[in-house]
Amino acid sequence: MEYIAIPAIVCFVVPFFLASFKEVFQGNIGDGESEKEIFNKKLLSSKTMLYLGLGMVIFVPVFKTITHLPPYIGMMLSLGVVWAVSEYIHPEEDFDDESRHKYSPHKALSRIEMSSILFFLGILLAIAAFETAVISDASILRTGAEGLTSIIPNTNIVIILLGFLSAVIDNVPLVAAGMGMFNNPMDDHLWHFIAYTAGTGGSMLIIGSAAGVAAMGMEKIDFIWYFKKIAWLSAAGYLAGCAVFLILA
Repeated sequence: MEYIAIPAIVCFVVPFFLASFKEVFQGNIGDGESEKEIFNKKLLSSKTMLYLGLGMVIFVPVFKTITHLPPYIGMMLSLGVVWAVSEYIHPEEDFDDESRHKYSPHKALSRIEMSSILFFLGILLAIAAFETAVISDASILRTGAEGLTSIIPNTNIVIILLGFLSAVIDNVPLVAAGMGMFNNPMDDHLWHFIAYTAGTGGSMLIIGSAAGVAAMGMEKIDFIWYFKKIAWLSAAGYLAGCAVFLILA
């Protein structure tokens, strides 16, 4: 938090400030929904479910630390708790059969992008293979890191480039690769910088994060439109945050 909080805030504020000058962000949006639809959405987005969902996400690393079990078990437990609570507090008398099915947890889970999950699974398997394969008594990832260091002696520049790469292959496999590329001690500033660059660099392209890929499918967002309209804003915030991090470090 000491190293990443301020750069992350800058990463948000800079594109927000730049976008505020664009005309499209200065208008009012009217949804034209009926009173019943507005009532349903307000009811279904209650503070109870919002806080419970966020709390269950934060609970996962706590569960991992306490039990030393794989994180996916904590995620499944969190999903079960959220599902059980949603079924308990769901005011079914306020909905007809069609609406009840539309807003059920089962319906939400059915919208999961399986192709995206398989895509990231494939990348993670490839990263694990590279980390396992050995060339000259070192893994392919470690050998690649040494090669990058010889070409670009400044490690900070390498990490900034990793952030741009995160926009192509997502932050999860990139961080997995970074853990195999570097052997710096725990809590070294390198890991903080990788956390920032990998986590925020992916926003420069809509395919750079699982959320972006899901948004493309659910909201029909065009890749070229995002690249033309949003990518430069994200890049400006990303580079500004990098500069702040290097100053603080």
